[in-house]
Amino acid sequence: MAKYTALQVAHWFIYHNQIIVEDMGAEKMTLLKLLKLLYYAEGCYLAINDGESLFDEKILAWEHGPVIEEVYNEYADIYNLPVPEKTVIEKEDESLLEQVFKVFGQYSAWALRNKTHEETPWLEATGNGQYLNGEISRRIMMGYFKDNYIAA
Repeated sequence: MAKYTALQVAHWFIYHNQIIVEDMGAEKMTLLKLLKLLYYAEGCYLAINDGESLFDEKILAWEHGPVIEEVYNEYADIYNLPVPEKTVIEKEDESLLEQVFKVFGQYSAWALRNKTHEETPWLEATGNGQYLNGEISRRIMMGYFKDNYIAA
């Protein structure tokens, strides 16, 4: 069983982004970007922790990339994502989330969307873009992230 829910991790990203917005004038978090950051966080976590998940919710391959439906449903009708209270995340996990935010948070939502469409996990889940709404395999994510993002 995973340590967190996808919503808890989403809350962490929204809160962390707000701090960056206030300190450095960064762009506000959008739902599209949030969903991609969750995907990248899970992929990195899987790769580092030998297949252990950060959260248990399914990651689906939708038209605009990976989506956690529970998070999508929570924020689908909200343009400005509300900033939650700070979510308690264990220190080592928070360090990983900070790295994910640093590496992937620099991209726009649309750039992240396009990036996911070029990567094996989304391509495998969609049959190279032919079929949408399938579940993205965490096993494939783990291998892909180990090979492409996590230094040995």
